[in-house]
Amino acid sequence: MYTNPIFDDNFPDPTLLRAPDGWYYAYGTQTRRADGRIVNIQVARSRELTAWEFLGDALPAKPAWAAGTQKFWAPHVSEAGGRYYLYYSARPDAAPDGALALAVAVAAGPAGPFVDSGQPLLAGPGFTCIDPMAYDDPATGQRLLYWGSGFGPLWVRELAADRLGFAPGSTARALVQPSGSPDEDDDYHRLVEASWLHRGPGGWYYLFFSGNNCCGARAHYAVLVARSRHATGPFEVQKAPVVAANAHWQAPGHNCVLTDAAGQDWLAYHAIDVRRPTFAAIDDSEGYSRRALLLDRLEYGPDGWPRVAGGSPSWGPQPGPVTQSVL
Repeated sequence: MYTNPIFDDNFPDPTLLRAPDGWYYAYGTQTRRADGRIVNIQVARSRELTAWEFLGDALPAKPAWAAGTQKFWAPHVSEAGGRYYLYYSARPDAAPDGALALAVAVAAGPAGPFVDSGQPLLAGPGFTCIDPMAYDDPATGQRLLYWGSGFGPLWVRELAADRLGFAPGSTARALVQPSGSPDEDDDYHRLVEASWLHRGPGGWYYLFFSGNNCCGARAHYAVLVARSRHATGPFEVQKAPVVAANAHWQAPGHNCVLTDAAGQDWLAYHAIDVRRPTFAAIDDSEGYSRRALLLDRLEYGPDGWPRVAGGSPSWGPQPGPVTQSVL
């Protein structure tokens, strides 16, 4: 049994990975710890997914091209050939008008230290180059990178064999477009970001993403989903959210999906605890949205669409994932 949150600290934009050493690793956006220490990319580990040990900084040395900034966001880590690849967003020192860039770093182990490749993978404009997620398509063998969006679409493009750049001759493809007006504060689909691709029941590719505003006084966030028969679309968007706010948890979003040892899918994501909504952030010492790490079971309805039970984050005790093989 467990009760949310599974990591009760500021741990935004989580991605979880099970490594060959038997540990689960979680990675989160840059933060300032209670002791004042700034951590560029957070990393923690767990045996059972519901209790986490904080390990420190997975990216202890900033890349030379972003050495003077404090915007290291939305990590995604994957393993290939015994090497670990960290994709993340950062603000280059020389970026015009604060534009962000996609980046990649490499390590020999899941806890790091990760070392940046030496240059941005793809830069700006604005907030278009954020929230990367790498996925190896079992159907085609393609190595794909998803990202976006800054009031633009979610994108996908094929990666090169070394995973440190894009495949020669490849082009980016828009997958999901925002809908409605940027001024419609209550529309989850007015801004879309935080892609996560998962191949689920029935051979469907589910593209989870988040919509609207993650943080601050006007936080209004939710996890959304689209699906396709192919990893690169076309995608059909489900209008109803996978998980949205309730009286206990505000602005849930930026998820990842993992499957436990019993074959059950789980949604890990961040949300704001209404009892403790802020913390002393790097750029807002007066208090900024404190996004804790949550975990909830995914259910697939008769129509095949996934949803968290009840449509909102759990807050009471519930059975946890099966993290050892079922005999």
